[in-house]
Amino acid sequence: MRLVGKNTIVTGAASGIGRETAIRFAEEGAAVICADLDDDGNRAVAHGIAEQGGTAFPVRVDVTDGSDVTRLINESVLVCGKIDVLVNNAGVTILGGVAELSEAAWRQEIETNLGSVYRMSKAIWPHFVSTCGGAILNTASIAGVLAAPQDAAYVASKAGLIMLTRCMALDGAPDKIRANCICPGFIDTPMFDGFLANQPDPEASRAKARDRTPLGRLGTPRDIANGFVYLASDDAMWITGTALIIDGGVTSGLPLWEKPKNPTR
Repeated sequence: MRLVGKNTIVTGAASGIGRETAIRFAEEGAAVICADLDDDGNRAVAHGIAEQGGTAFPVRVDVTDGSDVTRLINESVLVCGKIDVLVNNAGVTILGGVAELSEAAWRQEIETNLGSVYRMSKAIWPHFVSTCGGAILNTASIAGVLAAPQDAAYVASKAGLIMLTRCMALDGAPDKIRANCICPGFIDTPMFDGFLANQPDPEASRAKARDRTPLGRLGTPRDIANGFVYLASDDAMWITGTALIIDGGVTSGLPLWEKPKNPTR
């Protein structure tokens, strides 16, 4: 097991990528603080980890509230004694281009997806300095490197998150604080289901996402969680400031033609 002895906070732990990351970290031997605004879902994840012999503690948190974030960090340190890894995964997606997106929606998405990473990282930074290092891992998106129509706030938040990660990597290096992010592609999660539900033909949109992925399937939360396990482990001790793309090949390039059914040699 690669994370034995590491204490971890995972935000957005109640579902999707956050849920699977909390589970995978526990499977690898870490103690996990499951943090989410969805108290019932969060407790269910922590309970499930405990039932499988892992160590997990549910803590409700609103990542858009600075005082609530500070409380979470203080409680986590009190419970675990030391925090080694912070996974900033909480996020939302609100569709809309600049022309129709309300200012309230813009604020909500930026504050949740980008502002929360600033708040969480700022709150835990003194602890990491005092304990001679730590790892900050963020959930970005391929939307941070490829623009998408009618998704202005989400794309902007994820692009900003990639650069924030790199800035934190530079600022944290003298204190052995590593910062990295993962850019998932099309991942089969409740959030992606919500995105599809707002499309004219959800099933056609799901098929399009799958077909645009060279490896021929949607990603799973476990695909991303496995990446976080690696970045949190000692195997990645010389990795910081990176944006690890895990997308089944989507950003490798646009397909220019279909693969022939009976290629000749």
